[in-house]
Amino acid sequence: MANPWLALDHGADPAERIRQVGRAHERFLAGDVAVPQIRSVVADSWKRSADALPSPDNTAPIDLSDSELEEYRAAHPLARVLPIFRDLLGGLAEDGDHLMAVCDAYGRLLWVEGGPSVLRGAERMNFVPGARWDEEHAGTNAPGTAIAVDHPLQIFATEHFSRAVQRWTCAAAPIHDPASGRLLGAIDVTGGDHLANPHSLALVRATALAAEAWLGTHLAPASAGRVTALGRNEATLTFGGVRQRLGRRHSELLVLLLAHPEGRTGEELGFDLYGDEVSPVTVRAELSRLRRTLGPELLESRPYRLRAELDADFRTVTRLLERGRVAEALEEYAGPLLPFSDAPGVSRLRRLVDGQLRAAVLASHDRALIRTWLRSPWGTDDLQMWETYTKLLPHGSPPLPLAANRVRQLAAEYGLRPPTSGAPKMARRS
Repeated sequence: MANPWLALDHGADPAERIRQVGRAHERFLAGDVAVPQIRSVVADSWKRSADALPSPDNTAPIDLSDSELEEYRAAHPLARVLPIFRDLLGGLAEDGDHLMAVCDAYGRLLWVEGGPSVLRGAERMNFVPGARWDEEHAGTNAPGTAIAVDHPLQIFATEHFSRAVQRWTCAAAPIHDPASGRLLGAIDVTGGDHLANPHSLALVRATALAAEAWLGTHLAPASAGRVTALGRNEATLTFGGVRQRLGRRHSELLVLLLAHPEGRTGEELGFDLYGDEVSPVTVRAELSRLRRTLGPELLESRPYRLRAELDADFRTVTRLLERGRVAEALEEYAGPLLPFSDAPGVSRLRRLVDGQLRAAVLASHDRALIRTWLRSPWGTDDLQMWETYTKLLPHGSPPLPLAANRVRQLAAEYGLRPPTSGAPKMARRS
């Protein structure tokens, strides 16, 4: 085949191709994974679908509904190019034979438009706004597979993995954020077998490119912002020229989202905030309040993640340490991360940042850096650091009285035997 993304070769008989692929589909379901007559993109998708779905009769689940769907798609970047989709593909959606659909990067349908009769047919297979049509939940289909392989393509009739969808043919193309390259979703046209031609694939691809061009021209990149959370119990967020102080729970959520730029599910965030004992309703309520505080341009859901590029003081510290710039990292460090927070996820992150910085200061054998650590509120009781400091005195010099006294005092407080002579022995900090 000249173009592997097209469903039919030039001059192929659609009816015969439907029968041929249908037989291959049934053999595949019976355990014959060798499907040489099937396009490789389809064969690979069937294998992914079979691994993910319990049955080829599985129905795509509803992932978003009612007010949650309205709120999510209103804030989605593709809402801004919906007029372009309707302008370029609206004629097809209005002719009574086709559907126009837009999904997000997770295969959730945001908009499905078309004539009443074709919409009713789509409803019978749950091809409706809010339904999850990625391969993992709906099997091989044009929008889901286009997202999976990140390429425009057609899926023809019996090429669909789910039997309920095999009376349809569709063409879809992925859409990306032109600034970051991040996948935003896909645009799809669904209808009858006549869509299996080069024109429908070219049309959805041109529509996707037009949307990306508009976004690149009209959608200003998200303004860089900064979060300050070291040495304070409530974080501050500076974004778009506005500085705001967040409450304790919102501070914890924002820090956790910054630590996981790939996104977190509600269940994962609940565990990070509360541990094992948490109600999903409580987590959703907190995240809903946080979205109202930050605005939809900053926070997206499913999974929850930050949309804008935000930096944070604790990330600056770890970034400097990764580059071996210990003195700068220590200067940036204003204290433990949200020190009064007992959220498990924040506590783990706090220990990680503190541990990395402390280890780097110890390993530096730089008396000035160690002295800076010891003079801080969080370092004054650090026995191992005091011991290291006294050992770094010039050879033959007696220990400084203050340092020696501090070592003996801390060793006694920690229940360790104080040194009897010479430089103190190294002791682990408890």
